[in-house]
Amino acid sequence: MSTSSPVLSVQALDVRQLARSGEVFSGAVRLTDLARWQEDAPAWTQPVDAPPLVLDWQARGEIRAPLGGAEQVWLHLSFNGQVPQICQRCLSVYLEALDVDRWFRFVADEATAEAQDDEAEEDLLVWTPRFNLQELIEDELFLALPLVPMHDVCPQALPTEVVDEGFEQVERPNPFSALLALKGQARRGGPEGEGRR
Repeated sequence: MSTSSPVLSVQALDVRQLARSGEVFSGAVRLTDLARWQEDAPAWTQPVDAPPLVLDWQARGEIRAPLGGAEQVWLHLSFNGQVPQICQRCLSVYLEALDVDRWFRFVADEATAEAQDDEAEEDLLVWTPRFNLQELIEDELFLALPLVPMHDVCPQALPTEVVDEGFEQVERPNPFSALLALKGQARRGGPEGEGRR
């Protein structure tokens, strides 16, 4: 993990200081450093000469003062990288590219966040003097994952039909056959052609 300033820490960030400085805080976090991600991450065999999988991130703060309102602290977070996923079509592991770009507004406490959450278009975070940016990156990583991960094109052909040779297939009668037979009888005037003239 790298950072651009010794005063700032990705795990203990002073967002207000970042906002007032006007600087961009940036770095990279390895996927292996994200504990919650590692718990359920698909097994991925990294080529020997390949660099570790990382999320490259940037953060910058902003102070906004709405007319007639108190000063607000905002945070802009962006990150990109590739993360292993299991394709739901061929069940092989592949790398999914992610590109996240989000704004957050800080509020005083949980009660304020709950009260404003329904009306706010932006995401709300509870203010803390030392904010854990790495946890936020991990949260947003989970939210950015596709609901149904799949290759654009699977690398191997998919089986079109699976046949169990020990399974005896029984031909089922067409459920509409009996209906068609009754319909034919009605046109002929009942069984054996009764009523035909």
